[in-house]
Amino acid sequence: MEASKSRWYSQLYVQVLIGIVIGGAFGYLEPQIGTKLQPLADGFIKLIKMLLAPIIFGTVVVGIAKMGSIKEVGRIGVKALLYFEILSTIALVIGMIVVNLVKPGVGMNINTNALDGSAIGKYSQIAQEQGGTVDFLLNIIPSTFVDAFAKGSMLQVILLSVLMGVALVQMGETSKPLINVIDLFLQGLFKIVAMVMRLAPIGAGAGMAFTIGKYGVGTLLSLGQLLIALYITTLIFIAVVLGAVAKWSGLPLMQFLRYFKDEILVTLGTCSTEAVLPRMMEKLEKLGCNRSVVGMVMPTGYTFNADGTCIYLTMAAIFVAQATNTPLTMMDQIVLLGVLLLTSKGSAGVAGAGFVTLAATLTTIHSIPLVGLVLLLGIDRFLNEARAVTNLIGNGIGTIAIAKWDNSFDVATAQREIAAMKEEKSSPQVLVPQK
Repeated sequence: MEASKSRWYSQLYVQVLIGIVIGGAFGYLEPQIGTKLQPLADGFIKLIKMLLAPIIFGTVVVGIAKMGSIKEVGRIGVKALLYFEILSTIALVIGMIVVNLVKPGVGMNINTNALDGSAIGKYSQIAQEQGGTVDFLLNIIPSTFVDAFAKGSMLQVILLSVLMGVALVQMGETSKPLINVIDLFLQGLFKIVAMVMRLAPIGAGAGMAFTIGKYGVGTLLSLGQLLIALYITTLIFIAVVLGAVAKWSGLPLMQFLRYFKDEILVTLGTCSTEAVLPRMMEKLEKLGCNRSVVGMVMPTGYTFNADGTCIYLTMAAIFVAQATNTPLTMMDQIVLLGVLLLTSKGSAGVAGAGFVTLAATLTTIHSIPLVGLVLLLGIDRFLNEARAVTNLIGNGIGTIAIAKWDNSFDVATAQREIAAMKEEKSSPQVLVPQK
């Protein structure tokens, strides 16, 4: 007997959701053991990260090589950067408006002299090591070809990928055997990703157990207003701004969320968008986006299109000012917005990227006390869940939008893929007797 439809509990998103619930309950009931489960989550993320560099390299190289035109590469790049800057600015402005309306830090009356700044020392040190714009641009160039892959630097890998893709285009027909080899290697990597993703429920559950076990539910109460404000703001941004973009692209928001529910839940549990990047790229291609657009836009968006992080940055910075009774004029906030437009692009891929970026920003403008970041340490993991999920959804929709803008998105293919997913989900289990 053979089942044509797998049972509901075999679906990855169901298993991930169960893992998150069990992990959260375990972290609450057994916090000491829950905090020791973090290596399981870290191990899952590392398994995915080891595949990122070759997958990005292969996808971009094959996409550009099959595109056959260097001008198309430049056109997609310009459109992507323009889209990223517009959406990032909107996210920063929305965060600033909400935090000024809700005022979650007003009334806390925190004395900065009483705060222990040693707890944020490592973050401020990393922020200082990031350097300025010139250093950021120079760091895109790897020391050697292999060094980019060894470090797993996303922008460096993208640079090498674009250069290799352009070189293969110029070689013409003679490059086809190499392109086919890279393409075949890429398919093998995606098979490995499919195997690793079966561990996603364990990784997500362990990550949630660590979060609840280490910080506890009690930490949510003291800064609950900021948490609620951030979560509501990100939901509004997703529903209104990204919803409008998705509708224009030809794929309604709810269809997008249902199609990528596995990846969204894994990101929620692990607080890592990198853990699902290969799967996102593979599914976006199946959805009808051109491979070259997916390969260039999706990985680059992880650095330049962090919508959730942008919302967090403005809300967290002004929250610290409100909590420490630091007066900010409208001009001060405009300057803060301008600095964040630059610093929000530079810390992707760094552990605690949002917190590092915030530290770098406050170090630059000096109008908000850096030591005030201590207030956010206890709930940063919970804040990170909201910004990571928003970043993931924003980059997925952004890739589709840019593909649509470039006439490289097949809406008919997307609808067929969505319909096939619905049919698979709704069809009852049928037992077919073997002949």
